[in-house]
Amino acid sequence: MTRWQPLPATLPREARHLVEQLRVLKGRTGLSLAGLARRTAYSKSSWQRYLSGDRMPPRAAAQVLCRLAGGDQARVLALWELAEQAWPQGAPEPVADLVARPPESAGPLGVSTGRGRWRIAAVAASVLAAVLAAGLLWALPRRAGDTVVARPHGALSRAGRSTRSSMNPCP
Repeated sequence: MTRWQPLPATLPREARHLVEQLRVLKGRTGLSLAGLARRTAYSKSSWQRYLSGDRMPPRAAAQVLCRLAGGDQARVLALWELAEQAWPQGAPEPVADLVARPPESAGPLGVSTGRGRWRIAAVAASVLAAVLAAGLLWALPRRAGDTVVARPHGALSRAGRSTRSSMNPCP
């Protein structure tokens, strides 16, 4: 369990409640700040600022932490709304300060992840390659000058004879 530094004395009560709740949720995940950064779109240093009370966390950061910990999202968002109004620095951290990158590992609630996306892309590319190869093999003639006539297996010619002959090596 992480030992937190005391929150700044200048932090309003509403903001203090939000940060304390976020700390509890972070503790429930069992993740370090680096682990939390890997599972979310926020850097380790951003999480440090949010959980130390230095910066107001963005609403989305509070939501994703709540989802990862399985917390009561309505409660956390209500705390966030109150803290936003009382926060001494004003608005949450600007989006430009965030690390814009996809998460790298799967979250417990099916949070979309980087490794999962790569796996899906690799499978899709493999299937596409197989379909294209099969299509090319089907479309190419078997021998130069061969014409392929599509007939059902065992179809009869006009004379009533089978189109299969003993001289035709193909079934």
